Amino acid sequence: MRPEVSPILGKLAAHLLGEIAPRLPVDYLQKSTMLVSMMLMVVAEESDRGAERRVQENRALRRLFGESARGIADRELRSRLEAAAEEVDESLSLSALDRANDALRSLLVDLHGHVEELEGSDAREVEAVIWRELRTSTERRALSMDPF
Repeated sequence: MRPEVSPILGKLAAHLLGEIAPRLPVDYLQKSTMLVSMMLMVVAEESDRGAERRVQENRALRRLFGESARGIADRELRSRLEAAAEEVDESLSLSALDRANDALRSLLVDLHGHVEELEGSDAREVEAVIWRELRTSTERRALSMDPF
């Protein structure tokens, strides 16, 4: 037997929501159980797609840095962007992917702050690319919450 995390969590959530919560005598307990059920559904969804989403996001940020670096006059920032663009995720553990993502997002903040202070169409284009990636990242992270 190979336990599949996402389906097991989904079944637990459905059982809590459909069988347990309605039978609890206290409104507070019902609502608390329903909340736990929804959190289990979120964890089920994230356990299924979590690594893929993080890898996609890390790749997108590294690509953005590689494309943006050549137009950055600040040597130290350009060097950091180029180094980050060359990195690859060596582990698919969620904690390792999150650490890499945190570092990449911190660099994104630095890049964004830098280009906001620059004049010209090149800076505005980099800024637009950053905003597109932030929008796409938000869409990637959206939860389906299909049962609701």
